Amino acid sequence: MIGRLRGQLIEKQPPRLVIEVAGVGYEVEAPMSTCFGLSSTQGEITLLTQMVVREDAMLLYGFATEQERQLFRELIKVSGIGAKLALTILSGMSVADFVATIEADDAARLTGLPGVGKKTAARLIIEMRDKLSGTAIAPTLGTASTQATAGGDGTSADATGVARQALVALGYKPAEADRLLRGLSSETEDSETLIREALKRAVR
Repeated sequence: MIGRLRGQLIEKQPPRLVIEVAGVGYEVEAPMSTCFGLSSTQGEITLLTQMVVREDAMLLYGFATEQERQLFRELIKVSGIGAKLALTILSGMSVADFVATIEADDAARLTGLPGVGKKTAARLIIEMRDKLSGTAIAPTLGTASTQATAGGDGTSADATGVARQALVALGYKPAEADRLLRGLSSETEDSETLIREALKRAVR
């Protein structure tokens, strides 16, 4: 089991990262909150990781904080919630926001995320409520500091295209990604800001 990676960030295409450790490139998928904290330039980073084994693949997921990783682990225990959907949930809201949403029984906000229908939202609220009240995950977890290298992508002429690609990778349909990005200027915003603003729109 790989629990942590420390190495050079050699590729960043949210939510996909490639980290080189001792000459080996590890492909990692990470929530947008983690990606936002990473510099687009090469540099040494440390990520906490969780391996998910499927019949056809072994996938590695990376997180800036222990709280994100703990929430991811609890989410994939919920019936009908796979690793991809758990990553989408973590990308759409912070740990603190998720806790507040569950405590408020706010199913409507959960259904703003792709792949989360009314039944899934209800199941999340029921199954996660008890887990969130335990010692593993607490309402204050969203305030934890990141282990990732601070920084962000610079403004790019193709920022909207990069943001669209990231949203589609998270499970949004292309037309929905276009709708969320409509009106957000790529001339004044970098791709990560566009993604962040689009995700805020999705869960309003």
